[in-house]
Amino acid sequence: MKPEYKRVLIKVSGEALAGEKKTGLDFDFIGRVSRTIKQCVDMGVQVGVVVGGGNFWRGVKDGGGHMERSRADHMGMLATVMNCLALAEGINQAGGSAAVLTAVDMPKIAEPYTYAGAVEHLEKGDVVIFGCGTGSPYFSTDTGAVLKAVEIHADMLLLAKNVDAIYSDDPAKNPEAVRYDEITYQEILTKRLAVMDLTATSLAAENGLPLMLFEVKQPENILKALTGEKVGTVVKES
Repeated sequence: MKPEYKRVLIKVSGEALAGEKKTGLDFDFIGRVSRTIKQCVDMGVQVGVVVGGGNFWRGVKDGGGHMERSRADHMGMLATVMNCLALAEGINQAGGSAAVLTAVDMPKIAEPYTYAGAVEHLEKGDVVIFGCGTGSPYFSTDTGAVLKAVEIHADMLLLAKNVDAIYSDDPAKNPEAVRYDEITYQEILTKRLAVMDLTATSLAAENGLPLMLFEVKQPENILKALTGEKVGTVVKES
């Protein structure tokens, strides 16, 4: 199979790494994701990954009403680093090579993020796993994923979520919800669809970043997306 893209950024939700347990880490699932990512690299694709932290802590949700938002978000950044390290270990065990780069300096645990360092790793064939989101509170890891995708000039952002596509409404609550195979950023913003937060969506739209959203429960969808097979929903600038 020949890949359609040279460099991609994959956003994986933290909750996905917990599997059926909902919290913590499901190492069997992490192994499946890691082996799939290794296959992507073997196809010649340069792969960056941003992982959420919701399987351990969701800053604004878990800390709301109990602690100051910035501190809660900092805890969320630390949660992403735990997931980054777990995924890096999974990729290494699958026979690949992974580097963890964080937006908040913690040199004894990971490399500090720089654009040059990230590109150097990508061009060597390392999977670059970005931790700590944007490095600032009040921004989601979806925004961090869009930011990193734009920074490293990714050809596509692959949004691996717990839903199989973008819908007009929550399909679990509304059986009449319409499933979109393709949609524009303007439609998402106008219809206020819950794809990413407003900041992430606006940033992606402003930079013309192509995006594909699909279900991560089937990690093989990542390979399908890379080879041009239609999975989930494609989001385009216009």
